[in-house]
Amino acid sequence: MENLRKNNKLIDLFCDLVSIPSPSLKEEEVSNKILYIFKENGIFACKDDYGNVRAKIPANDNSKNPLLLSAHMDVVGDDSKINIKLNGDIIETDKSRTLGADDKAGVAAIILLATEINKNKDFKHGGLEIVFTRDEEQNMTGIHNVNMSEIESEYVLVLDADKLGQFQIAGASYTKLTINIKALKGGHSGIDIDDETRLNAAKLIAELVNDIPQGVYKKDEFGVVTSINLGVIIGGGVETAINSIKDSSLTSDKFLDCIVDKAITNVINTKAGAAYSIRSSSKIYEKNLINDIQLIVDKFNKKYEGLAIAEMETSVHLPPFEKSDDDLLINIYKKAAQNLGLDIDISSFHAGAETHIYANNKNKFNKPFKPVLMGLADIYNMHSADEKINYKSYLKGYDLLKEFFKVYNNNSK
Repeated sequence: MENLRKNNKLIDLFCDLVSIPSPSLKEEEVSNKILYIFKENGIFACKDDYGNVRAKIPANDNSKNPLLLSAHMDVVGDDSKINIKLNGDIIETDKSRTLGADDKAGVAAIILLATEINKNKDFKHGGLEIVFTRDEEQNMTGIHNVNMSEIESEYVLVLDADKLGQFQIAGASYTKLTINIKALKGGHSGIDIDDETRLNAAKLIAELVNDIPQGVYKKDEFGVVTSINLGVIIGGGVETAINSIKDSSLTSDKFLDCIVDKAITNVINTKAGAAYSIRSSSKIYEKNLINDIQLIVDKFNKKYEGLAIAEMETSVHLPPFEKSDDDLLINIYKKAAQNLGLDIDISSFHAGAETHIYANNKNKFNKPFKPVLMGLADIYNMHSADEKINYKSYLKGYDLLKEFFKVYNNNSK
């Protein structure tokens, strides 16, 4: 490991950064280290009011466009010591905690690129802006506290994907959809069972859920666009059962068995509900899916008018990152990869990232940001003690990032 670090600036910097524990909202030590490196290399950098790190290399050719590079400083894990080792082509820990390649691989690559650009006065560019955020892994409070109106760049590379060659041009939203059913008359499961006006809400929620789509709703050539997943369905006499176990020492895998066993069965139930997650990289298809579900709920309410009612609510937790109509970054990426003979994967991803926040904001000049999520290395088992990075892929990823910046500045509008 020492020889590898001694002979490669990127690996040395990466190891320095991952050796500093930085769990979410405890990034101060690593952010101070980053500021020190920038200062030593004559690059302007500072912390914003929230503790995100901002840096900038001014343009030396104003005919070209600036580019924003973004990554997050926090990692999954605690503030315990990080012991790094080399295993063949793999950098990993002693398995006692996470490595933190997510996303210090991105952070280190950006820092090194910035120092090289700053030293090379002969290379003409439109400027480089840098954002390193806090708290991406938990609540994304860092990116939400970045003052987007200070950023001049229109195009953004978020360096946070987990495979070399990944170039992800759209990402899914996260919307929670809940349905609650109330039957208007309950009763005794024996005495009142023959009364057809007494409907069982647990049975009704099962009927409604059966009519609502599950799984993939829309796909295209880049992957899944819109999906829906049933997270929970609940109904019946579970209150007593839940109260009886909430303070017990039962393990979580036994909760369901206990609730089923202790649930009251001699009541015609009046309440039931279900909750779904909806993910979509298209606002239109997400709206279409929600409208389809609303029609199903409306049909249900018409069928059981006067006997039961279903109510539906949605709440957006993360907006979609929609594909831009501007293919400039895609074309530049293809050219850069071709120049280096690298295979690439241009796709969408069905999850959330900081790209989503950029995509729904505007820059200093009131232009919508056009972000993509880019992978610099093959990173395995992220968020676990078995997290590891293939350093040879990382070196190729850094070369790809440098080539991208070169092609970008040779193809300015």
